[in-house]
Amino acid sequence: MCVQHSFLTGLAMVLAAGVLQGGFMFPSKWMKGWAWENYWLIFACVAYLISPWLLALATVPQLARVYAGTAFHTFAIILAFGLAWGLGALTFGLGIDAVGLALGFAVVLGVSASAGALIPLIARPPQHITAAQIGLTIAAIAIMLAGVGVCSFAGRWKESPQKHERPSYAAGIALCVGSGLLSSCGNLGFIFGSEVASRAQSLGTQSYLAGNAVWTLLAIPLFLCNAGYSAILLFRKRTAARYAAPGSGRKWFLAFLMGAMWMAGMSLYGIGARRMGNMGASVGWGVLMSSMVLVANILGLASGEWAAAPLPSRRSLIAGLALLLVAIAALGYTNVMAAG
Repeated sequence: MCVQHSFLTGLAMVLAAGVLQGGFMFPSKWMKGWAWENYWLIFACVAYLISPWLLALATVPQLARVYAGTAFHTFAIILAFGLAWGLGALTFGLGIDAVGLALGFAVVLGVSASAGALIPLIARPPQHITAAQIGLTIAAIAIMLAGVGVCSFAGRWKESPQKHERPSYAAGIALCVGSGLLSSCGNLGFIFGSEVASRAQSLGTQSYLAGNAVWTLLAIPLFLCNAGYSAILLFRKRTAARYAAPGSGRKWFLAFLMGAMWMAGMSLYGIGARRMGNMGASVGWGVLMSSMVLVANILGLASGEWAAAPLPSRRSLIAGLALLLVAIAALGYTNVMAAG
């Protein structure tokens, strides 16, 4: 009963994380007049630099001792995965800007969920995992990828020439696929950086908060990649002056809100995945990614992104989302099997 309660609590936290992460880009729709790099630089500072360190300092006692006693190769592994994730986050922002919130999240997160759930099972399979659990997980991932494919096909109506300085639809989809593969490294960094979390726990950190000591390290390359590229664009395109334009105060707030939502979601995921049981890092990542897709699509549809889409495209999008829902249910049942 206690195990089941812990699983349900963890699942609720992961789903809440999905709502926050699926909606964090939504405030960007009210930043007309700002270029992508204007709000992305502020987002990167809040999400990847300020929030992780504030959270770790507030929840991890003796943080300096945690890092001082961690092996160098563990730092190297975490930073390497963080660098790949940073490139994934960068291409994510560009891909969403090109193809829209609804479609971009479906492609990026479906690919990321598949890779992030499958690779840990291969690299570090949980103890006592059964053939039925493996089979169901692989089937769920296959369904998830099918959902991604259907959603991508549904968005082909966006292939008309664009007058804005954005990538073409095909290039946008390619950015999203690449982002999905790279973004799965965030989950891998969390798994292979378990030494840091274990050391934090041994020094007095509560088990469900120990992962906060890992996020700070993963976020360093995230910040450098995204803030660095944004700064280059601000200089090259001379868009930095827009920060001081009339009416920019609200846009600053919305950009800060984006960063706070992103980090809150990642923190909730870290806590929830640890509560979900011995497959939480694998299955929890799939649940997070898929719930993010659903939330982003609901917001995208509500904001009129698909208002001009033909009826067959809308139906294809709904079919793709239905496949993702089935994948969520299958991944959740896999964890129940593991907990039981």
